[in-house]
Formats: sequence, C-alpha cells, structure tokens
Amino acid sequence: MTTLPDGVPDPGELDADSGSYYRRLDEHTYQPTLHAQGAWQPFEQHMAPVSGLIAHCLETFNGREDMQLSRVTYEILGMIPAAPSTIQCRTIRPGRTIELDEAVMSVNGRDVVRATGWRLSKQDTSSVSGGFPQPLPDPQTFPVWDGTRLWGGGYIASLDFRADPDSVPGSGRMWIKPRKSLIENTPASDLASYIGIVDTANGVATREHPGEWMFPNLDLTIHMFRAPSAGWVGFDTDVVFGHSGVGLTSSVLYDVHGAVGRAEQILTVRQIPSSAG
Repeated sequence: MTTLPDGVPDPGELDADSGSYYRRLDEHTYQPTLHAQGAWQPFEQHMAPVSGLIAHCLETFNGREDMQLSRVTYEILGMIPAAPSTIQCRTIRPGRTIELDEAVMSVNGRDVVRATGWRLSKQDTSSVSGGFPQPLPDPQTFPVWDGTRLWGGGYIASLDFRADPDSVPGSGRMWIKPRKSLIENTPASDLASYIGIVDTANGVATREHPGEWMFPNLDLTIHMFRAPSAGWVGFDTDVVFGHSGVGLTSSVLYDVHGAVGRAEQILTVRQIPSSAG
C-alpha cells in the first residue's frame, strides 16, 4: 500500500472523466486531472503536461507576436504533487529583440518547477536556412506501441504511440500524440500543446526496465529553431547512463512537417531497492 506524503491528496480523487490534463480554478491556479498523473508515483504530476501548462502561462503572460519562444529550460525542484498548482510569471530581462521570462509553479506553498524562456525576434531568414536533421518517417509507418505495458500513470494512458521496430535500449525513434487537450475549456497554442509532450522523451529509448531502475530527469531544456505544429510529436532519442549514477537523454524533436529542435534531460540513475538484492 502506498503511503501518501503529508499534504498530498489521494490519487483516487483525481478526475478521470475530463477530456483535458488540467482544469482552471482561477487566474493562476490549475487542478490536474488523472490524465496528468505521473509514471513514477501515482500521487504526482507527470512533467510533460506540467511543461505544456507552464509554456501556456508564459505565452499568455507576455504573448508578443513579434517574438518567438525559442528556448525553455525547466528545473524540477522536487516531487510535483497532483494537487492545485499555481503559476506566477515575470519578465527577467526585457528587450526589443531578445527577452527572458520566468515562470514558477508552486503546490501547497512550495515551489516545484522553475522555468525560464528566451524569446527571440522574428525575421525572414529563409534565404540562409539549412542544416536540418534528417526527416523522421511518417507516424503511420511505425506500428502501434502500448506504452502502458512499460509505464504506469494516467498521463501515459492518455497517449497514442507509434514506435520504430528497429529501436534498441538506449536508442530509439517514436511518434507520440495526446488524446486530451491541455486545459479544459481553454484554448492552448500549438506550441504549448507540443511542449506538453516533449518530456516523454525520457521513456522513448529506455536502457533499463523502470521496474528495476529509476532514472527520473531533474530538468528539461528544449531548443526550437521553428514553431512546431500540435498533434504528433516525433523523437529520435539516445540515452546514456554514466558510471556514477548520472544519465542523459538527448532527443531530436519533430512534428509532421520536419525537425523542430532538440531536448536534453539530465537523469539521476538509481537501482530500485526491492530489486537490488
């Protein structure tokens, strides 16, 4: 039987019938549904929908049409309880062509995620564009993969997966698409919806079974050289486990139109005690 940490609600109280990952409670606070439930613990939120929600707040806080959100870094400060979550945003470095904004998510008065996002000015550089990664095959060319056979939690159960059958532990390609909207009765941009899937990269090319080893990420950094489309999110992912308990998940990111950018996640790698003996 799972013992809940102090102040963390029972996961059985999460809404399983919503068609969204979150329901808005007030201007800055959001209630996660069961579909935002994490893969490591039933009483926590998965970082993927958290990332999308924070991206939505960053965009709506300061939605400048002349700029594009091009890099977002998330620092995960601890377990993210599946409880009402408040997000506050501010501008750290204002500018006409370059700007840095920050968003902090807190639960029960404790900061759980801190994110910073660089906005860069838009201009036509099509005449010098190039250097794009090789395309990823169309999602329909990969067979359906059942993520719930490897991972638990409501978030994983909310996704459609198409996996490259030639993938191996530590290196794999996959397409993932959500079956839920980001926020109930609230439109979200393609960018926020897309970012809401990217943290799933850490489960694309697992080196070891998550029932025997833990390898949660402590951060997520996304670099994008163009604005993505919502829908299918493509991953070409490599995972490295070092010799001293640290790992790294690195992914080239795609939408159905081609490459979008890259994502990096630093991992803490630990054997689960029940399997250590």
